[in-house]
Amino acid sequence: MNNQTTLEPSQKKSFILLRNKPFIGLLIFAVLVSFMNPRFLSASNMLNVLRQTSINAIISAGMTFVILTGGIDLSVGSILAFCGAISASLMASGQNAFLAIAVSLVIGGILGMLSGMFISYGKLQAFITTLVTMTLMRGATLVFTDGKPISIGFGDNTSLFGSIGAGNILGIPTPIYIMAVVYGVSYYVLNHTKFGRYVYAVGGNEEATKLSGINVDKVKTKVYAISGVLSALAGIVVTARLFSAQPTAGSGYELDAIAAVVLGGTSLAGGIGRITGTITGALIIGVLGNALNLLNVSSYYQLMIKALVILAAVLMDRKSKK
Repeated sequence: MNNQTTLEPSQKKSFILLRNKPFIGLLIFAVLVSFMNPRFLSASNMLNVLRQTSINAIISAGMTFVILTGGIDLSVGSILAFCGAISASLMASGQNAFLAIAVSLVIGGILGMLSGMFISYGKLQAFITTLVTMTLMRGATLVFTDGKPISIGFGDNTSLFGSIGAGNILGIPTPIYIMAVVYGVSYYVLNHTKFGRYVYAVGGNEEATKLSGINVDKVKTKVYAISGVLSALAGIVVTARLFSAQPTAGSGYELDAIAAVVLGGTSLAGGIGRITGTITGALIIGVLGNALNLLNVSSYYQLMIKALVILAAVLMDRKSKK
């Protein structure tokens, strides 16, 4: 979408402002929070915000691919928990850290691919299919872990695995690097590859995309597989950070991921959105949570405030699009 070349200068300015509205909103919000609590802009707190945001941001990147095609994935939190439990179990049994990571990522991709196949080839609704996957994998996680945390154990191999979630490189937490790589690759795929163009085309007009000869079912299956892999990656990071897999890990993460994508300007109808907007949306949620903690707002009120902020953002976004 490059309509800027046909617009008047004043229209170009409005277009740029609308296109970067999530980022501008993030900056304004950060400035307001810094006035309320000067500690917010400290280097240590900024790194803490980025580290806390990284999990949701990784999941949200996969969710962006799905929503751009007009779909939805409610299973991301459950896949995170299940793949985290798999990686912890392999580590506890003395397996190599790289093997544990690879197996978990493959399982996440397969689970996402299966959901995608039911949606694309089976013509089932994405909401129902991923709701079933969410419930099924949450139950599978509880059965696999027997409802108890799985510790990854101790040793050099464990330290290597743990560095993924709890390590630092040049003073910056490892999850931040992982988040940056995920978004760098996602940006390239969506903006500089055929597959990326197909993703936008499917979300923009699925029937026209079919008529142009593109295999829509394959594209939709792949985006759910990508979502599954990134959910598994987030599960590995969470497990490595805690040095254990929690059977309830990832509960509610699907809602935060969807919120980050929507706050970033991606349309739930598909075909419109940017991966750079998603990282901004994830940061808005992360900054909001951090600000409420710094201001000593009760956790009972935090969920309500977060819901109202997201609702207000979606309403304003819809109004601006009209």
